[in-house]
Amino acid sequence: MGSVQTTMRTYAMIDGVPYALAQGQDLAELKRTFEAAMKSGGAFVDFTAEGDRKISALVSAATRVVFAVATVEHDERDAGVPDFPNGDPYEFWDAT
Repeated sequence: MGSVQTTMRTYAMIDGVPYALAQGQDLAELKRTFEAAMKSGGAFVDFTAEGDRKISALVSAATRVVFAVATVEHDERDAGVPDFPNGDPYEFWDAT
């Protein structure tokens, strides 16, 4: 039996909608960008989600953003599988 490979996965949940961030996203910089958008009264924040999906979220003082980092088993999504690289597009991440 082979060893299980793991990888770190970072998630952002914006107003209840989950996004698994693309590998290599600078979490500290992304947090600063979200905070600056909120402090400025509102702005779009662009980031890349798994599967090279470009996301642009309008962030204001009323926007709720939660970040989570987890160790997960390495799977095909880490290799950039083009068909639903983030799983079922209608499956929501349960933050509880």
